[in-house]
Amino acid sequence: MLFAMCNLFLPIISCLNKNIKLIINYLLGPLLFIILSWSLYRQIVQQPDLEARWQFIKLSWKQAGFWVVFLLMFVNWGIESYKWKRLMEPLEKLSFIRAYKSVLAGCSITMLTPNRIGEFGGRIMYVSEPNRLKAISLTILGSASQLGITMVMGTAGLFILRNELVAQQQVFGPVSWLLNDTLFYTSLFLTVILLLLYFRARLLTTLISKVRFLTGLSKFVEVAGSFSGKQLLRILFLSFLRYIIFILQYMMLLQVMGVEVPYQVSFVLLTVFYMFMVLAPTVGFTELPVRASASGLIFGLFSANVIGIQATALGIWLINLVLPAILGSLLILGIKIMKER
Repeated sequence: MLFAMCNLFLPIISCLNKNIKLIINYLLGPLLFIILSWSLYRQIVQQPDLEARWQFIKLSWKQAGFWVVFLLMFVNWGIESYKWKRLMEPLEKLSFIRAYKSVLAGCSITMLTPNRIGEFGGRIMYVSEPNRLKAISLTILGSASQLGITMVMGTAGLFILRNELVAQQQVFGPVSWLLNDTLFYTSLFLTVILLLLYFRARLLTTLISKVRFLTGLSKFVEVAGSFSGKQLLRILFLSFLRYIIFILQYMMLLQVMGVEVPYQVSFVLLTVFYMFMVLAPTVGFTELPVRASASGLIFGLFSANVIGIQATALGIWLINLVLPAILGSLLILGIKIMKER
């Protein structure tokens, strides 16, 4: 009797599983693309002074500096792809092209999650199924390296800003909350803790394996503890190179948009700006208003060209985040997440 019932329900279960796979395989990519595109469109059209900002951006197309910034976007994600390729070596060998596709797919998912914490959701699509859960810990390790560099540079920039630049310009009042000792020492404390956790990843994974209710998790995170100190430094160096590309892009586009702030001042301001952006609670596709406000607040201390400052924020957002996210969502259209047995 039981055997007969099993024979009766097995075809139904099989059919349901097949339908679920079809839905995930062929609807996830298009659905992600539609949600992402609509959300980005809404964010852009709701911006104040959008026409003026867009005119700045269109005029910038005629300048070589704009296209250098655009090309640096590919260099930026190329460095991140190489970093991801190196991180994945303990699990499996990824070609550079496959790693690049993996990173772009991660961009599309991360635009829909708070503070871009969901990038692993796209990256693991290009990882073989047995290694996908283990690859999540490597994604976190790579993000920690990038966050560590951002915090180190931002804390240093905050120190310079509060002790040198602001004193020279006599503009301490409007942003006293940003320059006070509390923020500086808090950022310093967070930076030290983050770097300790990053360079003690092996110790952290060992501790997880010794906690009874986390034992099942240990087999998925132990790969993150397999890197030597030298390897972690190399990953950190790649994160630093990528960070410099970010800074260079922003500095160049500020000049293209007519924001006359000295390069050395722009560099310091951008370190604080990027630190603020990684700490501020945002979702990728709703990040533009926060970026525009933060850039206006920080760069407004040294330039009255508010439209140029906000046009730069819009341009960098479109080039470094929106375009890769759209490319990544298009890549997901061609991926089968769940393969037929």
